[in-house]
Amino acid sequence: MTDKTIFKKIIDREIPADIIYEDAHCLAFRDINPQAPTHVLVIPKKEIVSLDDLEDEDQAIMGPIMLAIRNIARQLNLDHGYRVVCNCGPEAGQEVPHLHFHILAGRALTWPPG
Repeated sequence: MTDKTIFKKIIDREIPADIIYEDAHCLAFRDINPQAPTHVLVIPKKEIVSLDDLEDEDQAIMGPIMLAIRNIARQLNLDHGYRVVCNCGPEAGQEVPHLHFHILAGRALTWPPG
């Protein structure tokens, strides 16, 4: 990657975000265009374009990111359920070329998704 994505700029604190969680592996912040009453993005601090771009060594950060998602859900008291979404590629709706997970909650989420 040559140009910084908006997510890398958030990691580097070059642009503001409503950060709700951070650890050594990831950063979580509220989405600026929420699709549910609770809509949080969880991003790895390492620049990875998408799930397709994961390397074998990235398994060392993916487990902690999944546990961070669980911890964030607990922190936000999402006791009635939540959905975790990861779009991979433009046809799936990935708009930012930096791996990210959406935590959606606070309303009934229908299936199948749009």
